[in-house]
Amino acid sequence: MERDMLSCSLLVTLLLLLLLLIVNFSVSACPEADRSALLDFEASLNEPYLGIFKTWSGTNCCNWYGVGCDPTTQRVSDIVLRGESTDPMFEKAGRSGYMTGSLSKSLCKLDKLTTLIVADWKDITGEIPACIPGSLSSLHILDLVGNRISGWIPVDIGSMSKLKVLNLADNQITGSVPGSLVKLGDLKHLDLSNNKLTGSIPSDIGKLTMMSRALLNGNQLTGSIPVSFSKIYRLADLDLSMNKLTGPIPSQLGSMHVLSTLNLDSNQLSGQIPTALLSNSGLNILNLSRNGLEGGLPDVFGPGTYFSVLDLSYNNLKGDIPKTLLSVKFVGHLDLSHNHLCGKIPLGSPFDHLDASSFDNNDCLCGSPMLRTC
Repeated sequence: MERDMLSCSLLVTLLLLLLLLIVNFSVSACPEADRSALLDFEASLNEPYLGIFKTWSGTNCCNWYGVGCDPTTQRVSDIVLRGESTDPMFEKAGRSGYMTGSLSKSLCKLDKLTTLIVADWKDITGEIPACIPGSLSSLHILDLVGNRISGWIPVDIGSMSKLKVLNLADNQITGSVPGSLVKLGDLKHLDLSNNKLTGSIPSDIGKLTMMSRALLNGNQLTGSIPVSFSKIYRLADLDLSMNKLTGPIPSQLGSMHVLSTLNLDSNQLSGQIPTALLSNSGLNILNLSRNGLEGGLPDVFGPGTYFSVLDLSYNNLKGDIPKTLLSVKFVGHLDLSHNHLCGKIPLGSPFDHLDASSFDNNDCLCGSPMLRTC
């Protein structure tokens, strides 16, 4: 009797262990639908050197290179594939990543994705799948920087209400900046730089009040600089350089207390430099070069002025150099060349550490470090 009871107990224990193994396996393996979608995504790409997709085998896609899953549901939540990486796989190969192909619309079947990063692979082409905004409503990060993606930004991009990072820089994207973009109320980082975007910047872009970086440089954007940028009180970095923007610089930008970097160079801006920009003690980098700015250099500098870069070159500025620049806390790189300035260059800091190139090609500047005497 005792032997029978022991055998029965042992059998029950084995059955329980087997059941636990089955349950554990079913929990640890990703859903077949997610696995299939990933394999379709992989099939549209070719990575010839590192072999990262060789890890994409077996039933548990949560263990595949660059794939992350929700620990509770095992649904695929992250795809992080960077062509520039410190991963040992890259270091061993002694090279950065290279990949061809395109982004499969099968990505849209991974409807629990919160992070989609396919960045710096240099030769991925095709368009952004139009289904992404409507299907990936949980996405927080969309980063496709450093490829050769073309086509338009999906017009309904604004429906992705949880998006915090949108980085499409260094591609070949055309069309305009979608008006729906201003609906991304949680967006903190926007980088659309170095594409082929045309048209104007949405006038109500100031609705993106959570944004800290807005990089739209290196496109073909036209129209004026929206005044509403000044309403983004968290904005620290604004780069609109190397476009075709026209009109005056909004004086309201000078009232932005968090703004530390403002690059507006290489546009077609006109009018005078707002005094509020030069008197803003928070601005650290200000580049207004290569525009059509006119008038005199505002005499608004003081002990609170701190510029690591102040570049006003290649404009139509006239008059003399304000002596109040001698009272500033710090000016590192100062470039006033290629204007119509005149008069004696003040003696003292910051002028004593600058060379003649900072003052070249003006009408009648004289004194050190210029060769022309006064």
